[in-house]
Amino acid sequence: MTATTDVLIALLKQTGTGNASNEDIAKEAKVPVQVANNILGGLREIGAIEHDNEHIELSSNQRVKLAIHAINNGTDIERVSKVLEWKEFENFTATAFEKNNYEVKRNFRFKAAQRRWEIDVLAISEPIIVCVDCKRWRRGWGNSAISRVADAQAQRTQVLANSLHFLQQKAGVQDWEHATLFPVILSLFPGPVKFYSKVPVVPILQLQNFVDEFLGYTKDLAHFQAKMGPKLSEYLDGGK
Repeated sequence: MTATTDVLIALLKQTGTGNASNEDIAKEAKVPVQVANNILGGLREIGAIEHDNEHIELSSNQRVKLAIHAINNGTDIERVSKVLEWKEFENFTATAFEKNNYEVKRNFRFKAAQRRWEIDVLAISEPIIVCVDCKRWRRGWGNSAISRVADAQAQRTQVLANSLHFLQQKAGVQDWEHATLFPVILSLFPGPVKFYSKVPVVPILQLQNFVDEFLGYTKDLAHFQAKMGPKLSEYLDGGK
């Protein structure tokens, strides 16, 4: 382990609950304050962090980007994952879709096929619903692990598509007559494959590009159709 790795992990740990001083980070990393100052100065120069009155405060999105920077510079993936909150993955995902005018629902839970289901993030823009499963890949995960994850997400998405006519109001699509649902896997770091059975496996820093270009290649992705019949609002208005 290097001092840079230790400072990066300390920075992520200390900013998880608020702002942190250089001294706090140096103490957590167990390095001299001057060493921490030099490393933090380098991070400021590349725009990875901002410094205000000797304290550092990072948004969820900044922390995710910093985590990727740490991994790209040799920090162990699992060590980084342990100092990121699960919600930070979801926040990053939501922001990417919201920038492209999707409505986002997080931790969407529903009952269907005699069991309970949950999808981490639904990104909704008529007539499309993107169903995202946020995963933190562990070192050593290979094709077999990815296939299980992708198959499970495809199953969740298909069950939701088959049940959507009962869940229109809960999903916020009560005025839709039909929808196309796409399963997507979001990973902290690139895995060994980009697709499994046409389910995209998207590294988190490539998510914005994926969302920007999504509509251009929907025909090539796994998807499920949901038919919901006449608009629910028509029933509520007495069929007018």
